[in-house]
Formats: sequence, C-alpha cells, structure tokens
Amino acid sequence: MADLKILGISGSLRKNSYNTAALRTCEELMPAGMSMTYARIDDLPLFNQDVFDAGLPESAKRFRGQVAAADGLLIASPEYNFSLSAPLKNAIDWGSRPPNQVFQEKPVAIFSATQGPLGGPRNQYDLRRILTQLWAHPLPRPEVFIGAAQTKFDGSGKLTDETTRKFLAELLVGFKAWIERMQLKK
Repeated sequence: MADLKILGISGSLRKNSYNTAALRTCEELMPAGMSMTYARIDDLPLFNQDVFDAGLPESAKRFRGQVAAADGLLIASPEYNFSLSAPLKNAIDWGSRPPNQVFQEKPVAIFSATQGPLGGPRNQYDLRRILTQLWAHPLPRPEVFIGAAQTKFDGSGKLTDETTRKFLAELLVGFKAWIERMQLKK
C-alpha cells in the first residue's frame, strides 16, 4: 500500500513560526505509511472573485492542486485576534470556490501553537466550523493546543518538550486511522 500523502499547511508566514516548526516535528513523528509535503501560501494574492473568474493565478492553481492530491491535510495555525490567521483564511478562500472545491471529503487534522497560555482554541474551533461547511472532515480528537510555545522550542526551532511531542504523535496516529476510515467510506 502506498504511503498516505499528507499536505502540511502552516497558517503562519513568520520565518521562525512555532506552527511551522511543529509541522516539521510532525514529519519526524509520523507513523509508518505516511509522508508529508508542505503547502506554500505566502504568495497567494488576496482572494478576489474577479481575479478567480478571469483565470486562477499560478499560485492558486498550485495550492488547489496540492490540496486535491493529498490524502489528508495537517493544518497548524496560530490564533490571531481570537480566530484564524488571514493567510490561512485566504488560502481556504482560494481552494473553496467551485468548480471542484478542493476541501470536499478531505480528512483534516488541526493543531495550534501560540505564545499565550491557551494554545489557540478559538482559532481551531473557527477553523473546524469553516472546514465542516466545506464538507471537509476535521478529526474530532485528540485536540492539540500548544500554549506557551516559546518555552517548548529551542532557538533552532526544534520541539524539545516531550509532552508536546507525545501529544503530536498521538494526533498523527489518530489522523492516520481517520484518513483510512474516510477512504473506506468512498
């Protein structure tokens, strides 16, 4: 059986993003039978229906193609102003327009890393609500919120907190089973 193709999407554009660093950690922690590539969303223009109707920009075509080709999406995003980040919402807007809305029936796992104590729950709940309306299938649990992220990564972006590594590993095991379950329903 071929590896499950996972597309990692970071909702943060920051060079030293904790969310991007945690996604890299997930690649190390993935169970056998999974592999991950990374989406690029920093070059997507702001969504504009007129631009969409005139012809998709190459960056939007690339992103839509990556999402469509993936067996599952692993999204890590900070919480900005009690919700998801603008770059992530913009990427979702580019992928969600018909025809061939790319999130439909797509298994998704979500986690967040923030410098605050809560770890981004409002971001995750908003993201789940949006993706569910697009007929994606967010993994219900486990939920992973990485609070006080600045204390859990070293200066090079390596996740050093063993408890957080355990939580991410459990998320990935659950995500693999979730994808396989969704594939059986097709």
